[in-house]
Amino acid sequence: MKSELPANPVPPLPRSTAGDWRAQIREARRIVIKLGTNVISRDSGELALGRVHTLIEEMVDLHRAGRQVIVVASGAISLGMQRLGIGERPQLLPDKQACAAVGQTRLMAVYQEAFDRYGIATAQILLTEEDFAVRERYLNLRNTLQRLLQLRVIPIVNENDTISTSEIETFFDRWGGVPHAPIFGDNDTLSALVAAKLDVHVLVLLTDIDGLYSAPPDDPAAVLLRVVEKITPEIEAAAGGGSARGRGGMRTKVHAARIAARSGVLTVIACGAAPGILRRLLRGEDAGTVFLPLPGLSGKKRWIAFATNVSGRVRVNSGAREALIHRQASLLFAGVLSLDGDFRRDDVVSIEGEDGREFARGIANYSRGEAEPLVGKRTPEIKDRLTAGDDELITRDTIVIL
Repeated sequence: MKSELPANPVPPLPRSTAGDWRAQIREARRIVIKLGTNVISRDSGELALGRVHTLIEEMVDLHRAGRQVIVVASGAISLGMQRLGIGERPQLLPDKQACAAVGQTRLMAVYQEAFDRYGIATAQILLTEEDFAVRERYLNLRNTLQRLLQLRVIPIVNENDTISTSEIETFFDRWGGVPHAPIFGDNDTLSALVAAKLDVHVLVLLTDIDGLYSAPPDDPAAVLLRVVEKITPEIEAAAGGGSARGRGGMRTKVHAARIAARSGVLTVIACGAAPGILRRLLRGEDAGTVFLPLPGLSGKKRWIAFATNVSGRVRVNSGAREALIHRQASLLFAGVLSLDGDFRRDDVVSIEGEDGREFARGIANYSRGEAEPLVGKRTPEIKDRLTAGDDELITRDTIVIL
C-alpha cells in the first residue's frame, strides 16, 4: 500500500521581485545547499576538511534556527581518485564507477561524523534516473524526503554513480541511437530537481567563484551580476564550462537556476570558500548572484518538464504551435505533422515545431501505433477510430510550454 503524502509543514512564500528577494531569503524555511567538488576539495584532490567543517557548522546554525536543510553533496569521484592515487579523471566507465564507490563512503562519513558531533541525524539518499523518470518512484522519493525533514533529519543527496551511468556517461535515446541528454547530467541539475520536488524556498549552489560574471572572471571588463530577473540568451552566453575535477560549471548552474525558477524557487550562486557565506546569504546580504523565481508550475507539470525523459517526438504545424503556446489549447491530430519514437499511452513526449526545435512536452493519450493512422486528420474523419476515447493526442492540462 502506498504511504499517504505527508503534509508539507512549510507554507509557500510569495514570488520574489527585484525589490523583495532579500526578504524571501531571510524568511526561507526550506533550503537546498549544493556543495560543488571544487568547494570541498583542494587543488590536489584532497578533501578540504577545514572548509567543509566550517560550512557544516553554518548549516548546523540554520538547522537549529528551525530551517530545514537538504544537502546535495558532490565530490565522490574526486575523493575516490585521490584515495586510489589517480591523477586525471578516468575515461573508462568502470574506472569512474570504482572511484565513485570508494569516494562515496568517504564523503558520507565526513558529513555523518560532523553532524553527529552536534547531535543531528543525517540520511544518505543515492538517486538514479529512474527515481525521477518513473512517476510512482518520484512521488515515493518525495514522501521519504518530506518525512525525513519532519523528523528533523538532514538528507545528504547524491547520484548513485556506482550503478547509474546517466551523470557520468552520455546515453542514447529509445528511438534511433541519437545522443540524448540525461535528466540530471550533474549535481547542479539534481539539486534543482530536488528543490522543485520539495517546494523549497531557496536553492544555494556553492562553487569556487563569486557568482555569474558578465564575461570570464579573468576578463578585466567582467562584472559580477548581482540579480538576474530572467535567464536570457545573453545570460547563458556568460556561463562557462566545467572543471578538471567536477562535472558541472557555470553553464550547468544557470541551467539549474532555470529549472528552479520555473518551479518557483529562488537560486543563489556563490563562493563556498568565502567566510561565513551561508550566514551572509541567508541574511539577504549581497554575496553571489541571485536568480529570481517565476510563477511556479504545478507538481505534475514540473515532473513533465524536468524530471523525466521523453519517450518520443511529436512534430506539429505552425497553427498548432501557435494554439498551444498562446491559447493553452490541447493538441489535436489535425495539427500533427509526424511522430517519432516507440512511445506508449501516458508516456511523456517532446513537442516540436516545424523547425524541429522542442518548445513543449506533454503526456500522450495514444501510443505511437494507435496515433500514426490519425496523424493530420480532423476529428470528424476519425471519430470512429479514437480508441482512447479522446480526440486529443495530448490534453492541454498535461502540456508544459518550455
